[in-house]
Amino acid sequence: MKEPNFSIGVEEEYLLVDTTTRKLASSPPAEFFAACERALEGRVSPEFLRCQIEVGTPVCMTLAEVRAELGYFRKTIAQEAARYGLAPIAASTHPAAEWTDQPHTDKERYNDIAKTMQVVARRMVICGMHVHIGIEDEELRVELFNQLAYFLPHLLALSTSSPFWRGRRSGLKSYRLSVFNELPRTGLPPRFESYHEYRHTVDILAHAGVLEDATKIWWDLRPSDRFPTLEMRITDVCPNLNDAVAIAALFRCLCRMLYRLRCANQSWRIYSRFLLAENRWQAQRHGTAARLIDFGRNETAAFADLIEELIELVSPDAAFFGCEAELNHIREIALQGTSAEKQLALAGDVPEDSPLPEETLNRIVDHLIAETMAGL
Repeated sequence: MKEPNFSIGVEEEYLLVDTTTRKLASSPPAEFFAACERALEGRVSPEFLRCQIEVGTPVCMTLAEVRAELGYFRKTIAQEAARYGLAPIAASTHPAAEWTDQPHTDKERYNDIAKTMQVVARRMVICGMHVHIGIEDEELRVELFNQLAYFLPHLLALSTSSPFWRGRRSGLKSYRLSVFNELPRTGLPPRFESYHEYRHTVDILAHAGVLEDATKIWWDLRPSDRFPTLEMRITDVCPNLNDAVAIAALFRCLCRMLYRLRCANQSWRIYSRFLLAENRWQAQRHGTAARLIDFGRNETAAFADLIEELIELVSPDAAFFGCEAELNHIREIALQGTSAEKQLALAGDVPEDSPLPEETLNRIVDHLIAETMAGL
């Protein structure tokens, strides 16, 4: 079997905030979106809610390309937004947003989602980061898909940026995942014996009229319905661009590591989704402070220790892709914490059941605006 090209593409979703009030911009002017579309030439689009905007890189072969594209997107959108008193934040929730105040985008697909999903969809004032890895062979794509589920909690823990909801501490490092879990066809993906079984499963739902195609399957990881890729979807979007690129690099390395095992007639053991769901919850709840279960030893281990093992495991792949620096940054995230920890530190000691003061919420939003643009 020919080795996959392991191309990489990254999609990020941003929230738009009013720089005066620090609240979400519930109805940004159409001229803003038009200006972004002209500047970014088809690599930007509206999202489900009008306070959101989505970007997607072209197919990239290096992490330097990914970094350059994402940096350019953030900088360009910020420049266009500033003309209207707005700014983007690359965080998965706004600390004080009220979902009832956010109208959805008037677009056929989004109108259909709003009508079909009702309040479940209207609550989705959340943003994520998706990473595509090019794996042309369909059977190999599903084979690696089955094994990669093990690592999804680790990727989530590294990305958490949504600790607040409606002005209060959520108690979770990624509250976004709780909101997203309310949609159907989300969460950890099931295991499939073959690509044929996967397609047959999707076709049952399509023929029954429940969904149009596999783009409305929103698992944490899925075979893309539009591209010959595996699409990782579990991660929060990261305000820190270095964090985003490092996580994308790790996911790419994991894909190649599993392919290397296959070439040696080996594979990663597939554990039940019930067990993996426990690690997913621990990562969602505690982020990098989590103790995840090492199923080989049947005991928990500190996340930082597990990351060290993971970095060693994929070191040949990091060398192959030339992304050793990005893998070293993964270690920094594990030791220093994610955006969620930084936001919580800014919040101080307000009790979990109490609303945060407005000045504190504004300080967090200002921090997210600055971190989204740091180094650009």
